Amino acid sequence: MPKEIEYAVVELATEILGASTTATPEWLVRPGRVECGDSWPLVCTIYSELTGLELPDEMRKVERRAVDAVLVLPGSPPRILEVDEKQHFNGYRSATLRHYKDDVPLAFDADLWIARSDAKLKLEGGGFGRPMPPLFPGDGGRHRQRAFRDALTDILPPRYGFAPTLRIADFEVKDWINQPDRAERMRQLLSECM
Repeated sequence: MPKEIEYAVVELATEILGASTTATPEWLVRPGRVECGDSWPLVCTIYSELTGLELPDEMRKVERRAVDAVLVLPGSPPRILEVDEKQHFNGYRSATLRHYKDDVPLAFDADLWIARSDAKLKLEGGGFGRPMPPLFPGDGGRHRQRAFRDALTDILPPRYGFAPTLRIADFEVKDWINQPDRAERMRQLLSECM
């Protein structure tokens, strides 16, 4: 069901905003020191806090990633849209957000994300938490990787002329995303975020 929510949110938001979509920008696929620029010290601090390790200057080719959508709106800078399911909310994510929530423009309520993350005491198991060596070894590796990648997706876009990253949580939409009034509700949610 999570992917259905993601697809429905992306489709509805794109339609309401009159946007088209494009691929994940290259600077976010495997961001390293060069792509992070002035944000590199912040990114390294976040990585070190999550892992206890030092972040390499370049990401290995296997560290590729894609975002849920890049919205292209006429007359506006592009904007990344991410749909965050329950596995995005945990202590690792609240720790990353606390590093930049007051300094990086965001199109979501960071304090709500932190509160939801802090309230979650049990992490999802199985593939949601498996080790992801070498950058995220050990238990909870995938949780730490997800939190780190989410942070990069929030921090880097303004550096490249993008509008602040828009995040929509599944808990914000799951009760109405398939209801007849979904367009009206999505308009309201978007107006609160953007």
